[in-house]
Amino acid sequence: MLADSRAIWVIRMSENLLAVKTALLSVSDKSALIEQAKALRDFGVRLISTGGTYKALKQAGLEVEEVAEITGFGEMMDGRVKTLHPKIHGGLLANRDEGEHVAALREHGIPEIDMLIVNLYPFEQTLAGGADFATCVENIDIGGPAMIRAAAKNHKHVVVCVDNESVDEALAEMKQHAGKTSPKLRLRLAHKAFARTAQYDAAISNWLGAVVDGEAESPAKFPRTFTRQFSKALELRYGENPHQSAAFYVADEDEASISTARQLQGKALSYNNIMDTDAALECVKQFDLETDGPACVVLKHANPCGVALGKNNLEAYERAFSTDPESAFGGIIAFNGPLDGETAGEIIRRQFVEVIIAPTISEAARKAVAKKKNVRLLECGNWPKTPTPRLDYKKVTGGLLVQDADLALHETLEVVTEKQPTKTQMRDLLFAWKVCKFVKSNAIIYAKDGMTIGVGAGQMSRVNSARIARIKAEQAGLDLHGTAVASDAFFPFADGLLAAAEAGAACVIQPGGSIRDKEVIEAANEAGLAMVFTGMRHFRH
Repeated sequence: MLADSRAIWVIRMSENLLAVKTALLSVSDKSALIEQAKALRDFGVRLISTGGTYKALKQAGLEVEEVAEITGFGEMMDGRVKTLHPKIHGGLLANRDEGEHVAALREHGIPEIDMLIVNLYPFEQTLAGGADFATCVENIDIGGPAMIRAAAKNHKHVVVCVDNESVDEALAEMKQHAGKTSPKLRLRLAHKAFARTAQYDAAISNWLGAVVDGEAESPAKFPRTFTRQFSKALELRYGENPHQSAAFYVADEDEASISTARQLQGKALSYNNIMDTDAALECVKQFDLETDGPACVVLKHANPCGVALGKNNLEAYERAFSTDPESAFGGIIAFNGPLDGETAGEIIRRQFVEVIIAPTISEAARKAVAKKKNVRLLECGNWPKTPTPRLDYKKVTGGLLVQDADLALHETLEVVTEKQPTKTQMRDLLFAWKVCKFVKSNAIIYAKDGMTIGVGAGQMSRVNSARIARIKAEQAGLDLHGTAVASDAFFPFADGLLAAAEAGAACVIQPGGSIRDKEVIEAANEAGLAMVFTGMRHFRH
């Protein structure tokens, strides 16, 4: 019944274009203020403003009234109180279709406010800048959110703008409709306004919660309550399976990722495409273009099936593909540097691929991939050498797990066997260790010369992962002799290590920390293996 009445209300509003006669402006970000105010004045709009915004408009020579002239009260309490007054909120909240509301406006001399332009005190930026507690508190906006909520509630009569993009939308429509705005625009901007105040309040709540739950000068990393806002980026055809509906929501992050990627061509991304592309990209980001050289990851169903370095993209791709050509069919391919036309053309010629992603895509690569119009081609931008600390989220039924993202690589590199790894073996061990972070547990990686030779993933037994990795290598016709082996967690028994040795491995890297470490080290010594402990586990569930 509620949905039906809402639909009727929207239909009745469908032709209700309203003129903007009076606008109230109060902004912290004044970068576009003068230009916007001049555009409003060109429509004959009366301008009302406060504090620094009022001063900026006056200095620009614009005709503007101060809020104090309307309310009869000057700013007080260091500017904390200025717009919290019936003559402001009455003008924002009045229902112009209700006689009683209109009569109250006239009786008390309250102007109708048709547009509100407010961007809030920069609390998030102040907090991110490392300001002290008192400064953060002073940057909590009170009057701004109150006005925004009032205007958004009364969107039937008021257009509310919480950022420059919203103002630009409103001005464009006013130009189209001779100074008037449509119900559809006002409703959309009202939704955006409530989303903004929710985001703002969440930032404050998370911060205060961390302070309350922390000790002295050390805020808690995970407060008692936690709120994060995500914006819908895509409506997906379906979820993991066709009977599940789905959408892709993104947080406000700056670092290059699947969330920042721009699709240049191809079919719409699916739920599984997004999941797998994220895994492939995060894996290839482990390899720095300058120090490691070009790297390629071929991934299928959340696990890398081939990872390799090369002199160029083409060699890296060919080596990654050769690890497991069978699994590469229909996979995701990620690069750590610009994608060139030759490599793109070879991918398209050689295999069916769902997604190709790289920091940048050359024009030649675009033309090569365009021959297969359904292939999704994504450009994500460059990422920093040192990853930005961030949180990682995993949903469980009725709850959310939150942790630090697994950005570290190792705590130590301790050789625990009689045999020392050579420099070449140490390079291979570290290569395998980087890949191992992105393989589902239990994970075993065989690698040599900057290339995966066998990948064992997602088994309940670590020894079975070692066996599967060996089988994969043999199926691809790859030689395991002299390979480096990485295990994402310790070997609980010597059997997994011995399986690797039997397959031809020459050295092993693992976290260590098992109660049977001594037994495993002795087994490695007897097998003539070099073994390195990292002191850091990389489970991936």
